[in-house]
Amino acid sequence: MGFFDKLKKGLEKTKINLSFTKIDEALMEELEESLIMADCGIEVTEQIISELKDDIKKNKITDSDEVKADLKRILNEVFKENDSMLHIENKPAVILMVGVNGAGKTTSIGKIAYKLNSEGKKVVIAAGDTFRAAAVEQLEEWAKRANVQLIKGRENQDPSSVIFDACRTAKEENADVLICDTAGRLQNKKYLMDELQKMKKVIDRELPQSSKETILVLDASTGQNAVSQLESFKECTGITGLIITKLDGSAKGGVLIRLEKEFKIPIKYIGVGEQIDDMQEFNSEEFVNAIID
Repeated sequence: MGFFDKLKKGLEKTKINLSFTKIDEALMEELEESLIMADCGIEVTEQIISELKDDIKKNKITDSDEVKADLKRILNEVFKENDSMLHIENKPAVILMVGVNGAGKTTSIGKIAYKLNSEGKKVVIAAGDTFRAAAVEQLEEWAKRANVQLIKGRENQDPSSVIFDACRTAKEENADVLICDTAGRLQNKKYLMDELQKMKKVIDRELPQSSKETILVLDASTGQNAVSQLESFKECTGITGLIITKLDGSAKGGVLIRLEKEFKIPIKYIGVGEQIDDMQEFNSEEFVNAIID
């Protein structure tokens, strides 16, 4: 099964089926309900429906295929406002990965490392979540699978000192990309955010000329929780992009539309399964085509 087919299968719960003959208020209500049920959120849904109604009226649309095409255009525009490219130009580029435990952060690091390594880039991973032995073990396993170097410290070591060592190694080894894992215990929010700020200072000091991305990993299946997590991390860490995981059957993909519309932070990657190559750059047209029949 190709990536698009996996995406389409994973978004079956979100599918908006526009098989209709009459363009009327009943259709708009049905469409509105579909978008809300797909986790788009009430406010975002109302904005989309309002724009669609305006277009139908202004362009005198009477054909169902034209309605479908216009809805696709509206949704694509939501994503096209933001740059979804991963910026790793000045090496060693740094990707600081943040997110709550369980969102798929460690797995995402492994998959991105594998992808970048497959493209011929030299990658170093920093095991910055020193509070969870399981996180370091998991990263070690992923680093082996991706065939990249891992820098780790002792359990409960100051995470910023691990990041410091990793920055030095990335420079010495002439690495293209340094991917840094971080702790994800949002229940101790103040401490966690202070720790992230400290890591960023170390990175800025050690690698001042490097390209830098701070990527938040969100689990699509958590719906409203994903929105709350983005609000929490955005306050303190200057998020430059998102990775949305677990678009593999349990998630309702409308949350991607809501996140993009409300927060204007680009989605860089999406994950649709457990395999090492089940993470791809986000393509808004493929995504929209997967949810609208």
